[in-house]
Amino acid sequence: MEANRGRARWRCRRSLLELDLVLARFLETGFEHLDDEQVADFEDLLRCDDYDLWAMINGGKACETGRWQEIVARLRQC
Repeated sequence: MEANRGRARWRCRRSLLELDLVLARFLETGFEHLDDEQVADFEDLLRCDDYDLWAMINGGKACETGRWQEIVARLRQC
């Protein structure tokens, strides 16, 4: 599954600075602790629009997708 991890890392490069910073910290501190299923969920989460993703992370919008909630909670800690 290393290719999926590489693809997820690449998708963390975003145009919204705040989001880019949070994702960079997550890659440094929490990404390696994800199992393969969580990496797949993280990749799905990263398909969201930058502003929607940022709103979920900063609490402005609820994360309604159950399988993303744990990852969003981890991102909020970054």
